[in-house]
Amino acid sequence: MSDIVEKTLTALPGLFLQNQAGGGPAAAKAPFSSRLGGLVRSITALTSKHEEEKLIQQELSSLKATVSAPTTTLKMMKECMVRLMYCEMLGYDASFGYIHAIKLAQQGNLLEKRVGYLAVSLFLHESHELLLLLVNTVVKDLQSTNLIEVCMALTIVSQIFPREMIPAVLPLIEDKLQHSKEIIRRKAVLALYKFHLIAPNQVQHIHVKFRKALCDRDVGVMAASLHIYFRMIKENSSGYKDLTGSFVTILKQVVGGKLPVDFNYHSVPAPWLQIQLLRILGLLGKDDQRTSELMYDVLDESLRRAELNHNVTYAILFECVHTVYSIYPKSELLEKAAKCIGKFVLSPKINLKYLGLKALTYVIQQDPTLALQHQMTIIECLDHPDPIIKRETLELLYRITNTQNVTVIVQKMLDYLHQSKEEYIIVNLVGKIAELAEKYAPDNAWFIQTMNAVFSVGGDVIHPDIPNNFLRLLAEGFDDEAEDQQLRLYAVQSYLTLLDVENVFYPQRFLQVMSWVLGEYSYLLDKEMTEEVITKLYRLLMSDSISSETKAWLIAAVTKLTPQAHSSNIVEKLIQEFTVSLDTCMRQHAFELKHLHENMELMKSLLPVDKSCEDMMVDASLSFLDGFVAEGLSQGAAPYKPHHQRQEEKLSQEKGLNFEPYGLSFSSSGFTGRQSPAGISLGSDVSGNSADTGLKETSSLKLEGIKKLWGKEGYLPKKENKTGDETEAPVPQETTIMENVDQAVTKKDQSQVLTQTKEEKEKQLLASSLFVGLGSESSVNLITEQPECCLSITEAENTKIFQYSVQMEKPFMQGNLCGFVNYQTVDTLSAQLEFSVNLSLLDFIRPLKISTEDFGKLWLTFANDVKQNVKMSDSQAALPSTLETLEQKLRLHVVDIIGNEGLLACQLLPSTPCLVHCRVYADILALWFRSSCSTLPDYLLYQCQKVIEGS
Repeated sequence: MSDIVEKTLTALPGLFLQNQAGGGPAAAKAPFSSRLGGLVRSITALTSKHEEEKLIQQELSSLKATVSAPTTTLKMMKECMVRLMYCEMLGYDASFGYIHAIKLAQQGNLLEKRVGYLAVSLFLHESHELLLLLVNTVVKDLQSTNLIEVCMALTIVSQIFPREMIPAVLPLIEDKLQHSKEIIRRKAVLALYKFHLIAPNQVQHIHVKFRKALCDRDVGVMAASLHIYFRMIKENSSGYKDLTGSFVTILKQVVGGKLPVDFNYHSVPAPWLQIQLLRILGLLGKDDQRTSELMYDVLDESLRRAELNHNVTYAILFECVHTVYSIYPKSELLEKAAKCIGKFVLSPKINLKYLGLKALTYVIQQDPTLALQHQMTIIECLDHPDPIIKRETLELLYRITNTQNVTVIVQKMLDYLHQSKEEYIIVNLVGKIAELAEKYAPDNAWFIQTMNAVFSVGGDVIHPDIPNNFLRLLAEGFDDEAEDQQLRLYAVQSYLTLLDVENVFYPQRFLQVMSWVLGEYSYLLDKEMTEEVITKLYRLLMSDSISSETKAWLIAAVTKLTPQAHSSNIVEKLIQEFTVSLDTCMRQHAFELKHLHENMELMKSLLPVDKSCEDMMVDASLSFLDGFVAEGLSQGAAPYKPHHQRQEEKLSQEKGLNFEPYGLSFSSSGFTGRQSPAGISLGSDVSGNSADTGLKETSSLKLEGIKKLWGKEGYLPKKENKTGDETEAPVPQETTIMENVDQAVTKKDQSQVLTQTKEEKEKQLLASSLFVGLGSESSVNLITEQPECCLSITEAENTKIFQYSVQMEKPFMQGNLCGFVNYQTVDTLSAQLEFSVNLSLLDFIRPLKISTEDFGKLWLTFANDVKQNVKMSDSQAALPSTLETLEQKLRLHVVDIIGNEGLLACQLLPSTPCLVHCRVYADILALWFRSSCSTLPDYLLYQCQKVIEGS
């Protein structure tokens, strides 16, 4: 809001408090300034909407008489405008005062002119006809020597000035860019930004002056010019690459705190200016290595300086991450951006968690393995009580879907869809499910069942393209005709099964899909089944819950099935029922069916089996009617006029001026796919070419880069990837020597392995299903030593113990170690014993016993760190008890306790260390992890949070 509007609103409370409003006859003599306060108090004291309407109408009647009276002074008019604005803001029509607001802006002193301009900006819109009366006033005020009048004129220009009048004021506003006062230059830039939004062609010639504004000595003018450049760079970034150095220099000055402290917000230097500059740099550096190299340093500095201490710094970090992943990649920056995303995702605050999920959703296409580092957190977000977190998590899963995890992700989407009641969410989610089903369907049965669920839950609010694309896919099929027939047959069988269920009401669009499929492909069933299908369709036709449009689809299906039935009493009964129907459309279809039924040979030639995708010769010019048209014209009939021509003639005959823009709907020539079948075509066209859809138009399953799972032999099962190798080697247990540590580590701890709860195992199993196929870390990498070991003969009832060593190549969340043992019994029979063990990363964590001095040396050598604050319960207020809990449950070694700080150390076998620094603030435990492995700190932080929050 402009300075003028702010000052005017600041002055309004004084109007409320000057005098108390009296009642009865005394109120009529009360000053105008007190009447607004009395009006506000009267409205707040009312108990019903009807009383409010009655009071406002009385007030408007009084104001109308006052503003129309010739004795009303400008001061009184100003007070009336304030009350009129209040009534208009409550939603009541005060249009009689619009012209008086313009008059007040044209006359009076500065205060009265300010109120007039404020009223005009609130009352009128850009295309209002009364704005033409304000143009001369604005031109006069722009030429005024009074700074306040110039500011008011520039403010109204940047808000509601009409596009047609821009040439009248553009030269004056260009001159204001050279004004000595910075507030005038800033408002002139904002006015030009408004012109660029509504009429960009009219300000193209002053781009040089925009560059001068970018280098203006006043920070406010420079900041205002960024809005224009962001808009222009978004439209065409290639024309402004030469300004990259200027934007980088400005951002360095902002981040370095070189701006006046007036621009700081909670000690953060100009945060909104930083965000705008980061967005501009992200657009300039996209797919351009040379330009991106100019901004690497300043982005690194922005990530380093933006500490997580206030909400506005979260916004800056989010934009930094967005920019880092938008420009040409640099590995060091990507690692730091990934850490920021980890801080967001692991935060207990809902807003920060949402930001983390949003950032993950954006960067997941470029770095799919980033989701693997936070897979357990993402799994927990699926059950988060906040629906926004759930929705964003599903969006993230949608982005990482592939052939291996599609069934699990789609099931999660369907579960959420069953719970949701908002139409927007339903429309958005069913579109995503349908798209995933078309892209990654593992088999016919799953595809048909998923689409049935989409049609059932989505109801009639789903986009028309979803059923249209589904029907087109069934009709066109794939390269394998046998596979196509199997898909169609399964669809027919599933729909017949659904129709057998009693007391179930399906959405109208789902019934339309059923009717089309049954009409086209019921021939794939036994010939005796055709009569049964017609009976089911007839039963639907006679239902009262079926709409007229759906009945047209049903009767079209019956018509297509009639030539395949030897003789059907149901068809004759249907003809008798609907030839006398009050619905003209149904009566027409019934008569068409009747006449075709009388000539079965003609009917079979017109309605062949499985010819829905055959090209139809359509006479778009309707040349067969030329004789009829010529005969009509010769008898004096009027020539045909298109719809838009008739509409224009009708509008031209109306009297009076009409300033509203005309919204003519021009009918398109040509033929598009019908929503319901009509005439003899009987719905064979399922093109459904709708405009403006969020779903991708596809004529078949999108199978690029996807392994084919179905062939002529049927389903080709994909062999499961073994996540672990067979354990085959006995190795003696040895001590592990840490790098950079002189002190030897003791032998591995023989403490009992923590048993996982059932809920945790389910989450880890779900994670392994959701995040499969996202990179090399999605599989478990284990190393076993000395394969094919031959053991000595062991006598019966004797026991020998053998030790095996399993090492980890890369950290993983959950895996499975499987193998087998071949042995021979006494009778020389060969046998095989298989085994399988579930392993988690916690199974490979061991205490690292080092001194405080060694801890300090290692701490300085590690670059991968994670910080997080965790809230403790009252029972955990003491630091020693908390560290003891972590030591017992996570196998962390307590190195030292110094006051309210604690040091812990552990190692990931065989030799990957991780250090933890703890500090207690009241009931908050600040955790700081450092390690040579980038993923280990995140996992340990997740485990520490679970232990502290669960104890």
